[in-house]
Formats: sequence, C-alpha cells, structure tokens
Amino acid sequence: MTLVKYKQQPVMTASPVDRLASEIFGQNIGRLFGSDGLMDHSPRVNIVESNDDFRVEVQAPGFDKKDLKVEMLNDTLTIRGELTKEDQGEDKRWTRREFARTAFERSFVLPHSVQADAIKAEYVNGVLQLTIPKSEEAKPKMRTISIK
Repeated sequence: MTLVKYKQQPVMTASPVDRLASEIFGQNIGRLFGSDGLMDHSPRVNIVESNDDFRVEVQAPGFDKKDLKVEMLNDTLTIRGELTKEDQGEDKRWTRREFARTAFERSFVLPHSVQADAIKAEYVNGVLQLTIPKSEEAKPKMRTISIK
C-alpha cells in the first residue's frame, strides 16, 4: 500500500498554461520562455513504505527546525517551511537580491490505514524525516498453518 496521493501547492501560483507545460515538458520548460525559475522552488520528497510504517523524507537544506511546520487536518498532512535571511551588512549595497526569502508547502492525503496521532518528525542534516505508523489492521499478518 502506498500513500494515496499528494498535492503540491506552490507558494506562488503559476498560470494554468505554465502548470500544463510543466506537466507535459518537465519542470524546466519555463526557462525556454525566459522564466528565471523563482516559482519552481519545491522541496524534493522521498516516500518509503515498510510493513510497519511510511517514511517521508523532505529535502530542506538551510532551514532550521523553527522554520518548519508539520500539520494534520483531517486526512491531509501539510509540511511548510519559511526562511528569511536578514543580512545587516552596512558595507554592502545590493544590486539584485532574489534569495532573501524561501518558502514552500507540500501536502499529502494519507490513507485511513495510518495512525495519524502517532506521527513523529525529526530534522537531521537538512532533511525532515516523518515516520507515519500504520494501524495494526493495515500491517501484513503472518501465521503458520499446520500441515496434517
């Protein structure tokens, strides 16, 4: 069993044409038309299933624990991150500054076979790791059958 589906909600919304072009041609199609890729920021996610749980790994380098938020609403798990860099250097004069704020949001609809109240999160070396335990009913059951 895998996670049912996920929906990605970018911080800045792209036009429907941009989204369709990205779905057909890939994430970098906007660069062909002059986009600088500022709306493309969304962390990469790995989802691994074992007999006992799901593990979700979200790549979020440069963030601190306090910059990340994980929430459950009904059956939807939402992961948000927002990082603002403040550089107060008096001797610097910015000609162009595009990376002062980074934000993302990813949402996943969880299957009913998980224990949503037992989700654990840990942030280690730029990766947010979520462990989502399966309910006992969803775990594979093995039994020995006697041979007569």
